Amino acid sequence: MNKARRRYYRSIVLGVVAMASLVWMAMDQFGISRREMSELFLVTVLVVGLVILAAAVVVLLWMGFRRLLRRGAD
Repeated sequence: MNKARRRYYRSIVLGVVAMASLVWMAMDQFGISRREMSELFLVTVLVVGLVILAAAVVVLLWMGFRRLLRRGAD
């Protein structure tokens, strides 16, 4: 494994550990229950999914319009 790949994996692991510590800190320090945290996580996943779906729809529409414009120019 080369040096760049090791750095990449190390950055990913450190990022995940940092995020987990922030979640743990929020639950411990501010008294957020596991149920509330799981609800927040599910809402976040839903919103990210909707954004990805909206982006896919826009790309498909864009590609369709490009095809229509190319056919009209020929």
